[in-house]
Amino acid sequence: MNLWLRLAWLLMTAPFRPRLVMPAGVSTLALRVLPNDLDISLHMNNGRYLQIMDLGRLDLIIRSGLGGAVWRNAWTPVVNAALIRFRRELRPFDRYRLETRVLGWLDQAVLIEQSFIFAGGGREGQVAARALFKGALYDRSAQRYVPVAEMMQLIGVSEPSPLPSAEVESFLSADRAMREAGRSPRLDPDA
Repeated sequence: MNLWLRLAWLLMTAPFRPRLVMPAGVSTLALRVLPNDLDISLHMNNGRYLQIMDLGRLDLIIRSGLGGAVWRNAWTPVVNAALIRFRRELRPFDRYRLETRVLGWLDQAVLIEQSFIFAGGGREGQVAARALFKGALYDRSAQRYVPVAEMMQLIGVSEPSPLPSAEVESFLSADRAMREAGRSPRLDPDA
């Protein structure tokens, strides 16, 4: 992540923002497209969306109360899969909100939705991009993924995961197919 100033600001301010109650809590970050976010087409670089999404997930971790356990146990956030759909370009100095919410969870992964929404101007409230994310926390010392039940217990969630929507099921199915394709022997293209 090369968003050092934004990261520093997030780390300084997140502890003072209201706690997020999971799974319904939504992290909202107010941001603006800066010159270093742009590509040669003078709109926000596609890769920058993914980097900024890191900030939203970090805010969610800190404000849900999970941040202390992540720090104490030296757990590492890991991205397993991400799918992003770009709808409208974010141009220089456009203001937007990044909304991050938990959609559900599996045994070892959390499912998150992240949306980039215009904040101001003639496009107020319009979605610029929307992403689905599957991620986990990795415990390097134990060489294992942290069970989601353990994470949820740490933040006081005892209820089961909400049922996945059709789009989340499709995302998980595509993730499984790509994972399996990566394990299959390569086919000879000349065969």
